[in-house]
Amino acid sequence: GSGTDVLLSARRVGPTGTAYGLDMTDEMLDLARRNAADAGVANAEFLKGYIEDVPLPDGSVDVVISNCVINLSGDKRKVLREAARVLRPGGRFAVSDVIADPDMDGATRRDMAAWTGCIAGALTRDEFEAALRDAGLADIEIVETHPVHEHASSAIVRARKPA
Repeated sequence: GSGTDVLLSARRVGPTGTAYGLDMTDEMLDLARRNAADAGVANAEFLKGYIEDVPLPDGSVDVVISNCVINLSGDKRKVLREAARVLRPGGRFAVSDVIADPDMDGATRRDMAAWTGCIAGALTRDEFEAALRDAGLADIEIVETHPVHEHASSAIVRARKPA
């Protein structure tokens, strides 16, 4: 994306920390780098790649954040395994994403407008919890914040990699 969450994170970790942003498109990476330069943020790095294959070493980050992106991936379990892989022991996973109602119908799940609107690809609460556990994360908390569709809600999802 444009790097807004990364810039906020970079300010939070301070000059001795680094905040990483990841995008698969050169255009968004260029925009994020321009935004960092305009904001005078020197401790943000923007990497080209995919959320299913993060170009960072194992155990290299303290926190993984994401804002309404996981639901767009075709392999959400791999995304969550990658998040767990790059987290150091004790590291935190904190994302905002869409949670589907268990009764979301097949037509909605196949609807392209619902996919691009971050609805059709969403996991249910149970699916998200199971995928986080399977990735090796613990202390899972999913708090639905508000409805975004007849069959889906925005949610804050938190977990921790065991120490």
